Amino acid sequence: MKERRVVITGIGCISPLGNDLTSTWEAMKAGRSGIDQIHSMDVSAYDVHIGGEVKGFNAEPFFTNAKDCRRADRYVQLAVAASRMALLDSGLDLDTVNKDRVGVIVSSGIGGLGTLEGEHSKLVLRGPGRVSPFLVPMMIANIASGIVSMEYGFGGPNMAIVTACATSNHSIGESWRIIKFGDADAFLCGGGEASILPCALAGFSNMKALSTRNDEPQRASRPFDVDRDGFVMGEGAGILMIEELEHAKKRGARIYAELIGYGLSADAYHMTSPHPEGLGASRCMDIALHHGGINAEQVDYVNAHGTSTGLGDICETKAIKKTFGGHAKNGLLVSSTKSMTGHLLGAAGGVEIAACLMAMKENIVPPTINLDQADPECDLDYIPHTAREAKVDVALSNSFGFGGHNASLLVRRFSC
Repeated sequence: MKERRVVITGIGCISPLGNDLTSTWEAMKAGRSGIDQIHSMDVSAYDVHIGGEVKGFNAEPFFTNAKDCRRADRYVQLAVAASRMALLDSGLDLDTVNKDRVGVIVSSGIGGLGTLEGEHSKLVLRGPGRVSPFLVPMMIANIASGIVSMEYGFGGPNMAIVTACATSNHSIGESWRIIKFGDADAFLCGGGEASILPCALAGFSNMKALSTRNDEPQRASRPFDVDRDGFVMGEGAGILMIEELEHAKKRGARIYAELIGYGLSADAYHMTSPHPEGLGASRCMDIALHHGGINAEQVDYVNAHGTSTGLGDICETKAIKKTFGGHAKNGLLVSSTKSMTGHLLGAAGGVEIAACLMAMKENIVPPTINLDQADPECDLDYIPHTAREAKVDVALSNSFGFGGHNASLLVRRFSC
């Protein structure tokens, strides 16, 4: 079988920085933070008062049927909206494309937790008869993928992958694999998340994973900084349209980049802590480079998982050094856009690969803001404070999730 190359033709993005790709990217380039006091719930009883909320979002215009919108959890609304953005950006003609060859893998790390919380409250306070018959379909983590396929009649492969914070990268990577295998020609793929909610905020806070820098929300997410004290929860969605190259060329599609590699591995170490030497993360990046057929020295930029946790940032730094050798400290650019968005959990990878694609398009690498004094064990070029002009021909994006799930995506500037 002739090798099937896969290219990226559409991007949809909603984040704490903006409700579309352009506003999100412009804020990233400017080094602006989307983190603020949480306004969607009363946080007075919580240790954590800050988060990266999506602001001023109206989901109804993105649904064909307003009733379907009202029956969708917020994570689904965000995912459906970003999917429509990616579809429109790609220019795919729904009247001529073979819809049975278009797949959807749109996932979530946590799913419809807001629906579950609300309906459980009804159960406890008002009895089982008051629980919505839509509870289950609104809550489950695969329903966004199903609804996106129903919106457009896409009858190709359809599933959801739940791997915590690695969810989006796995969703995009497995879509890539299915296209290369020949079972589809195009995919909408990525993730959506909406978990700034009482239960999630309490859970993450009580495990001491979150920053409590409540008086300085915009300075709270500080990956690789010596004073980091945890991540900041965010919400949003990041979706790509990816296509087999000849399929995209035949319809004259605009191509952002070629998706050339995908690596995945397990730490097999601990429920929430990364491997102390970054072995699983390094192996994951190695696999992506192997699939891409390139040497470590050819990578220009790594969008790090970089969550702003004590162990995570050190372990990822070790992993990058292990994979990239001398290049890690001699020419490789690394940054964490979570410093601006917070951690979008299952949606993080979708937004972060979008940052890689825009960095490649404009040859501008987004910064790691709030990096005032680097941790001595975090000694790479993390692009502190200010975006940097640099030629980006090859970029890699990392996402690592609880359970030891690792996923890396590798993209290259497109050339025939």
